[in-house]
Amino acid sequence: MTDPAAVERDAAEAASAFAHPAVAPDVTAAYGEHPDHVVDFYAPRGGTTGPVPLVVVLHGGAWRAPYDRQHITPFADFLARRGFAVANVEYRRGSSLPHQNAGGPVAGRWPETFDDVAAAMDALPGLVATALPQADVRRVVVTGHSAGGHLALWAAARHVLPYGSPWRLSVPPLLRGVVALAPIADFTAAEELGVCGGASAQLLGGAEHWDERLPSADPASLLPTGMATAVVQGRDDIVVPQAVAEAYVAAAARAGEMVGLTLLDGVGHFPLIDPAADACAVVAEEISQLAW
Repeated sequence: MTDPAAVERDAAEAASAFAHPAVAPDVTAAYGEHPDHVVDFYAPRGGTTGPVPLVVVLHGGAWRAPYDRQHITPFADFLARRGFAVANVEYRRGSSLPHQNAGGPVAGRWPETFDDVAAAMDALPGLVATALPQADVRRVVVTGHSAGGHLALWAAARHVLPYGSPWRLSVPPLLRGVVALAPIADFTAAEELGVCGGASAQLLGGAEHWDERLPSADPASLLPTGMATAVVQGRDDIVVPQAVAEAYVAAAARAGEMVGLTLLDGVGHFPLIDPAADACAVVAEEISQLAW
């Protein structure tokens, strides 16, 4: 049973993170025809003309429809104020109607959520050339929070997807690395812990598709990547517990790969994307170490 004090702290941290008003982008560009096929671009603040590293942001929200990219725009703006060019990616998420025996909005769409992330990442170099020419596409770091952390790890691992996957790349993506923030990084561990009400299984289309689709979706199954990877995790996170990140790091070690893991004391799930929290500055520094 979760400690009531931990629940109260998590609610306060969430309220702080979501209290910031949404920040409008400098430019929005489409990477497809669906209304969710858009990327918001934020130019580096402070008069920087470039070239500067590009940070690709993938938002969280358990891959569920009610949670779109707006809630992470203050974090995108925070990174822009740190001198980065930023691309905040939208993608298709789950239905707002419960199904697949879920107790709430179902998580994600198979295969559309993955179609969209792959398409957005592939389109970014061309979009950036017009929308944000000061961004250096040779210095790209992808980051994401929670479910977006999963998608960031997945986007950096497309070259090790199973042969025949429509999302597989023949060569590693041109990334400096990935910084995953409290990611749903190991689906087996996440399901054992009931993370986000079984969202990982919902993303795969339900338990009947688990074995078939897990190798194409689970970051812990897509190792080693050869990609510089850092995970930032709050020790007091009750939404995506520390054990999920540790399971992913352990899987990487078994595959012969070292993944950096930064554990933050007294930090839960939401301070990682809250510009008012010290943890957000730690995240920016992790990104800087890969990008510059």
